[in-house]
Amino acid sequence: MSDSPIIVVSFKDIETSEVLRERLEKSCQALAEEFPETTHFDITLAPDGAGHSAHGHVTGRQLEVAGHTEAIDLAHAANKLIDTLHKLLRKVHDKHRFAQRREAQIDSTRRRG
Repeated sequence: MSDSPIIVVSFKDIETSEVLRERLEKSCQALAEEFPETTHFDITLAPDGAGHSAHGHVTGRQLEVAGHTEAIDLAHAANKLIDTLHKLLRKVHDKHRFAQRREAQIDSTRRRG
């Protein structure tokens, strides 16, 4: 994909950390390189009781994925979110990519039988 995805990192009810924002933006760029169908990343970090929560929403061509994680440390919650989004994107990506192959295999077994 030649265009860079839109990456929005929001801090809700907590002080903004530019270091964490830059790290999340780099991580989202890496995800976008691996999954070129992504067009928009929306990450929200907020306090949650005794810890912090991180919510992410990724959209793209025929793609919509959301994930939520919690941790005591804000950076740890953000890292867990990136890992969660990676797993979800991999699952959706593979499902779309290999759907035609699975359909072809099913059709070939029907023709033999």
